[in-house]
Amino acid sequence: MTPSRPVVRPADEVLLGFARALRAAGVAVTADRERTWLLAAATVGLEDQAGVYAAGRATLCGSPADLERYDLVYAVWFGAQRPAAARRAPSRPPTTMADLRDGRDGDGSDEGEELDADDVRARASATEVLRHRDIASMSARERAALARMFATLRPRPPRRRTHRTSPSRRGRVDARATLREMVRRHGEPGPVRRRRRAERPRRVVVLLDVSGSMSAYADALLRLAHAWCRTPGPVEVFTLGTRLTHVTAALHQRDPDRALVAAGLTIPDWSGGTRLADGLKAFLDRWGRRGMARGAVVVLVSDGWERGDPEGLAEQMRRLHALAHHVVWANPHRGHDAYEPVQQGIVAALPYVDSFVAGHSMAAFAELLEVVADA
Repeated sequence: MTPSRPVVRPADEVLLGFARALRAAGVAVTADRERTWLLAAATVGLEDQAGVYAAGRATLCGSPADLERYDLVYAVWFGAQRPAAARRAPSRPPTTMADLRDGRDGDGSDEGEELDADDVRARASATEVLRHRDIASMSARERAALARMFATLRPRPPRRRTHRTSPSRRGRVDARATLREMVRRHGEPGPVRRRRRAERPRRVVVLLDVSGSMSAYADALLRLAHAWCRTPGPVEVFTLGTRLTHVTAALHQRDPDRALVAAGLTIPDWSGGTRLADGLKAFLDRWGRRGMARGAVVVLVSDGWERGDPEGLAEQMRRLHALAHHVVWANPHRGHDAYEPVQQGIVAALPYVDSFVAGHSMAAFAELLEVVADA
């Protein structure tokens, strides 16, 4: 059989695809930057690989923080051989199209087959791009791939200091232990013993909005909660919709798919309405005052659409903030560039939120886990 030849695409399509992949990776690539990028690439010529690389950094990146993501997406997107007649290029970064194709270190080797300068073969790292994709825009195949990525998450439980102390190399002097050591040595001086307050995992309470407006994210949010339940610290998970549902027991199953099925059978109001104030009030009245929320890190994942009175939501958030150690609100729309927190529910709740973060992609989930671990 004749081996299949790689698909060759027009240069404009490849360059625009790279700009969109860069936007999906978290770089604020606007339409103006895309046009400038195409003009700059046409000006330097696609045969000048180092020039194309530099043109993209100059036109698509808006801050030094974008350069690392640019290099990563560039390294996995472009792959092409340099024309055999091309001149030997000066020293340049190894993440050019020719270097990536031939595995060189930027020495400008001219080996390789001829390739039209107007055509560039493109390839993308599906895993890295998928990490930054909005979950609501994914296809069924992409969601299946995303589900497998949740096994890579390693949540760290937040820590809190206890009133008990334990031996330590640092801390206050333990006079009794030091004297006992001297007695054991028959009065000879010995090492100074010290103690410090011990640490233990802090409780994490996760409240997930599974109403109709959050249905596109519900499956991924339950998988995230299942990853939290694998941590050694105490974790409690509830769902919010038209009522409050305690799903911790269902999510403690080892297999994530079985855990999601069990949680789905437990939740009676899947993709229903949104009554955040009533759900929070039920949680605080039944569990919060008994100690579950007291001193805990409470994570509320919702888009903030509230059918009830926003003042009622503000009152319940005030009660929650008074009990909890740290309140984190993750909003899927927070990860969009044009998002503004103008919904009545968000406006009412934000004064009582300690951390307001995005919750629309796998990369946003990883950042959320770090925020909770450091709370």
